[in-house]
Amino acid sequence: MAKRKRVKVDIALQGGGSHGAFTWGVLDRLLDEDWLQIEGVSGTSAGSMNAIALTQGLCEGGPALAKALMEKYWNAVSDSSRYSPIRRSLVDKLMGRWTLDYSPSYFASQMFGRVMSPYQFNPMDINPLREIVADSYDFDVINHPEAPRLFLCATNVRTGRPKIFRQPDITCDAVMASACLPTLFKAVEIDGEAYWDGGYMGNPPLFPLIDETEARDIILVQINPFERPGIPTTPAEIENRLNEITFNGSLIKELRSVGFLWEVIHHEGLDRAAYRDAHLHMIGSESELASYGASSKLNAERVFLEQLFELGKQTAEDWLAENGDKVGKETTWRPRALLEESLKPAHLEPGTDRNIDRS
Repeated sequence: MAKRKRVKVDIALQGGGSHGAFTWGVLDRLLDEDWLQIEGVSGTSAGSMNAIALTQGLCEGGPALAKALMEKYWNAVSDSSRYSPIRRSLVDKLMGRWTLDYSPSYFASQMFGRVMSPYQFNPMDINPLREIVADSYDFDVINHPEAPRLFLCATNVRTGRPKIFRQPDITCDAVMASACLPTLFKAVEIDGEAYWDGGYMGNPPLFPLIDETEARDIILVQINPFERPGIPTTPAEIENRLNEITFNGSLIKELRSVGFLWEVIHHEGLDRAAYRDAHLHMIGSESELASYGASSKLNAERVFLEQLFELGKQTAEDWLAENGDKVGKETTWRPRALLEESLKPAHLEPGTDRNIDRS
């Protein structure tokens, strides 16, 4: 069989706590495809952790090292979780659930976070994840000119605007800023500015990939469900769903902008290369990840992470079988439902199809 011609792609990685192990599995499988040439990577929060492993590995040793670095990181996260007081309850274990909904320590931490901030209960700003990141990655390699382009998103606390960290300014602080949940940790200060988790403003950011790399295909790895069946009725369910909507809001806005850009390019007959037209792809398992429950994003038990890894790997396998031959040629994911209420370009006549439904 003839070897397939290489296709330049960008990878966009959502954040979502321990559910980032799903992304680990997806990337592990994609790295087996030598025809995929990863030009750029964007990430937020847990997506940033996978993104820096991918970037360093590809620059320093290729796909094998990228796989090893991701495995090293997630094993370290699992080892660290052994000392966490927030664990599954006996009820959760007996019911075979990965959520922490019945965990007294989880419930107590939620209540505690409503009356005290990390500036009060964590004045030393102790964050075990910082040590893991510092020990797992080499930022000199990550910032090397020959590394894939890397974009990490954080939220500027003062301005409320997104901050995109790029090479050569990717540091441990930048990674921690991208993953800084304000209810758990103090804002990360960099060059006089304070930053929170990037999920509030870019989860993950897409336009740096469109504007600043040569690839015309973007593969989004989704771990936060856009939709969830049923109506939340308990306080925990309502809060969890609000968090999901909030952390998807920025992505939906960027997808709407990409959709509008596509319409303008095609309606006006503009040169695609000059105006950065893109093929969009999405790898995700929305129903499976939604079934775990939002509180499971704080569950870092090794067996759970391994289960998420295998789910991600199988999801990528299925996606490649169905869509792999279309990468580099056409869009395989058209988020009609996300755009139908907002993508209404004035140049289209009433009744004209406004969905992104073409290659």
